[in-house]
Amino acid sequence: MKSSKLISLAIAMLFFKVVIAQERIITGIVTDGKYPLSGVFIKNGNNGTQTDFDGKYAIKAKENDILIFSYIGYETAKIEVKKQNVINVTLSLKQNALEEVVIVRYGSQNKNIDKLSYSKSVATSNSWSSNSLKYETDKRAIDKNRDKSIGYIVNTNDEDYAALIENSFESPKVAPLSTFSIDVDNASYTNIRRFINYGQKVPKDAVRVEEMVNFFTYNYPKPTGKHPFAIYTEYSDCPWNSENKLLKIGLQGKEILSNNLPASNLVFLIDVSGSMNEKNKLPLVKQSIKALVSQLREDDKVAIVVYAGAAGLVLPTTSGKNKSTIIDALEKLSAGGSTAGGAGIELAYKTAEENFIKGGNNRVILATDGDFNVGSSSDNDMQKLIEEKRKSGVFLTCLGYGMGNYKDSKLETLANKGNGNYAYIDTMQEANRFLVKEFKGSMFAIAKDVKIQIEFNPNLVKAYRLIGYENRKLRAEDFKDDTIDAGELGSGHTVTALYEITPIEVKNKFFIEPNDLKYTQENTKNNFSDELASIKFRYKQPDGNHSLELSEIINNKVIALEKTSADFKLATAVAWFGLKLRESKLISNTNITDILTLAKQAQTNDTEGYKGELVRLIEAVK
Repeated sequence: MKSSKLISLAIAMLFFKVVIAQERIITGIVTDGKYPLSGVFIKNGNNGTQTDFDGKYAIKAKENDILIFSYIGYETAKIEVKKQNVINVTLSLKQNALEEVVIVRYGSQNKNIDKLSYSKSVATSNSWSSNSLKYETDKRAIDKNRDKSIGYIVNTNDEDYAALIENSFESPKVAPLSTFSIDVDNASYTNIRRFINYGQKVPKDAVRVEEMVNFFTYNYPKPTGKHPFAIYTEYSDCPWNSENKLLKIGLQGKEILSNNLPASNLVFLIDVSGSMNEKNKLPLVKQSIKALVSQLREDDKVAIVVYAGAAGLVLPTTSGKNKSTIIDALEKLSAGGSTAGGAGIELAYKTAEENFIKGGNNRVILATDGDFNVGSSSDNDMQKLIEEKRKSGVFLTCLGYGMGNYKDSKLETLANKGNGNYAYIDTMQEANRFLVKEFKGSMFAIAKDVKIQIEFNPNLVKAYRLIGYENRKLRAEDFKDDTIDAGELGSGHTVTALYEITPIEVKNKFFIEPNDLKYTQENTKNNFSDELASIKFRYKQPDGNHSLELSEIINNKVIALEKTSADFKLATAVAWFGLKLRESKLISNTNITDILTLAKQAQTNDTEGYKGELVRLIEAVK
């Protein structure tokens, strides 16, 4: 009897230990007591994750585990799991946060730190935080016993952004045609989000307003005719210059059903140079590509090319059904060496061309921090190389990673000139959005070299200016020139552009009206009294060489701002926010509260939560 009781007790204790040792998914929300905190790092031993833009997280843990929550400028929280399945956390702002944050400066080729000595622990640290570097300074000794998971502020002096000169107002009498290439990139928005989430001032040249606007998806009408996109326009009041008007032009791309998508021939070109040896670079690249690999089908083909001191093919072209083979090749990658970007691009395009699928989706996907410093290194050299390679019919997607020595200018040049698109991946959340949720729009082009040309009626328009698209503007004669490169439109993608317009009867303090031209013959007002503008589009089929053209008339019909669509309010609020961040000299109203109010009015049908995130970013800047 006693023996039987001992056996029962032993079984019970064993069962208890098994229960205690069982892992389960712990979920929750992290806030500052009022708003969700995006990008909070959560550690559980070697395991880790981040909160999404709603402050939500999910992590595996056992009953006796300790979860560590860390975020820049906030007190670190340590919570024992116990029997809880949901753990919501409120982080408290550090009282001496500014004194305890260490300022770091990265060098372009060598990671240097101004007046700091450091020991690098990125490669061996168990911390999930991309900021897991240990530093000491002669001015402020950091307590060795303090939790090392606290982040740092990166000095952005070594991040490269192409200088942008803001578009000015133009007269339709002197410049009757406004021509530009579409832009479906959204890297600027996610990069700006990174700065704001880290509590840093956004560099003005990092702000490309059109990329901010085009981060969002709009509810435009679907195409029904023979062309692969539909056109939508809306005309209303301009909130930052009250006497002016705002014209929104939207394109909605035709969506290809998943079953009808052409086969893909993808070559991942991965930077494994020394500058990628950080948690938010190569490790995040691997996880991002795994997410994309999950979408592949048996007919799809994948190859992996890497580059550091030299370029190499680490995975020959492999069927998409062999996912484990692809993932194993990814897992073996490690960072080290200089950056032979040019050689890597040459090899990646050669591999893509050798496995070209006629009528398929042939694409090189470049993942890097953009720090090309060996071989063809200048923006001009890279531009010439990529312009030559795009003739092969292979498209390009650029994925930017990291901070501190991030080379935005190089990646933007590659994407703009290589029949490509460009995204900045700051978290797995963004990787999932761009590479999984928006896979078709990101990876499958339905039209290339899409150009827009608009002619404003000088009888109704005194002045106009294109908001953003500074590096996408074209000459009037480029519109019909099929040799001129322009932007690509993906399956189901939307493209949005805004024009600020000064009506003929309004004075504009930002515009000096030119004298009438002697030899310009104006049409009478009666002929086109209801036409605000004429708009034309040109595009090529993805495998075509000759453009097709369509045109529409935009009527002079103004809708009060409060009666405009949620899409108009959203695009306007985002553009206004971007102009504010750029410290634009051409806006009168810079009140962040007014921007916030308009953004909240657009917060309808927010199933993905991105509009809510925008509101929180504006509140953070406010």
